[in-house]
Amino acid sequence: MIARDLPKHCTWNTDRHNKRRIRFRKGYYSTYLSGVPYSEGFMQQYHALLDGQSARLESKNGDRLEPGTINAVIVSFYQCTDFVKLKASTQRARRNMLEKFRAQHGKKRLALLTAAHVKAMMGDMADRPDAANNLLKALRVLLRHAIDMGLIQDDPSRNVRKFSSGSEGYHSWSENDVAAFEAIHKPGSKAHLALSLLLHTGQRRSDMVRMGWQHLDGDLISVKQDKTGANLKIPVHPKLISVLRNLPRKNLTFLLTEAGAPFTAAGFGNWFRDRCNEAGLQHCSAHGLRKACATRLANAGCTTEQIKSITGHRTLSEVSRYTKAADQERNAKQALVNLLRSESEQACPTSAPRLDKAEEK
Repeated sequence: MIARDLPKHCTWNTDRHNKRRIRFRKGYYSTYLSGVPYSEGFMQQYHALLDGQSARLESKNGDRLEPGTINAVIVSFYQCTDFVKLKASTQRARRNMLEKFRAQHGKKRLALLTAAHVKAMMGDMADRPDAANNLLKALRVLLRHAIDMGLIQDDPSRNVRKFSSGSEGYHSWSENDVAAFEAIHKPGSKAHLALSLLLHTGQRRSDMVRMGWQHLDGDLISVKQDKTGANLKIPVHPKLISVLRNLPRKNLTFLLTEAGAPFTAAGFGNWFRDRCNEAGLQHCSAHGLRKACATRLANAGCTTEQIKSITGHRTLSEVSRYTKAADQERNAKQALVNLLRSESEQACPTSAPRLDKAEEK
């Protein structure tokens, strides 16, 4: 198909991966379209761009953005397919990071950004290594978009190294933490229900707050994960069954706010944070119970695939740390058993002397 067979403002272009794609360019705004030319999905994207829903580049106060600036590139990124197709939670996280960067450097030209600049920004955040690494990750995604658009030729962040933070993320609840929480929040309380749902399903809070009777099918609970889109059917733990048994069946979700409405993920996180504080568990969080569930499964001898079938993790690396820790402890205990058995055998008196052939004769 030649260029004139495409809609106005569209041309064939080869991206940085040497893949032929259709580029929409109007004025200084440019983005790629996906799908077969003139198909329904393709034309929806095209008309949205013509209508200015995606092509308009304006700042928060309505001023026209100067082409080539970080302001303009970030707004362009928000309107590209790679960003739009992300989950809403991922979009929020990425936007929050980029907006902080934009507030400091928005009027500067992206083409002048160098590796030295990126390293300096990372250095300024040395006391917050995880935040620095998140900024670097967001910048690399933004710069890949700028390269695709032909705004820059190379990624200045490519050779900038991440910080080694040494952090393992959210604290994984220990069995003592669980016992301390249950000592304050007794069975029958809303806090105990929340703990049971998180601990016995291994799901994120964004998925747990949507659970209700409609998701139960016999001894299975159906979950469509908000972050990954994975569809799971999880066997319901007997302890969770006993907790749910006395709940009313007229509500849309198991957990409700004081106003009788379902929790939002953020609202639940804040509410559960207060319940942890009441139990003296300031170091614990809702997400830490997801890790505790995975740890329990690993300690029970479950394989990584079995753990993934419960938690919905997509890669082996995400759950290998749980099985690795459990295997280390199990192997260490077995090693000690073997050592003690060997020492016991060595300490035993030698068996009675046997007659040799000469004595037999």
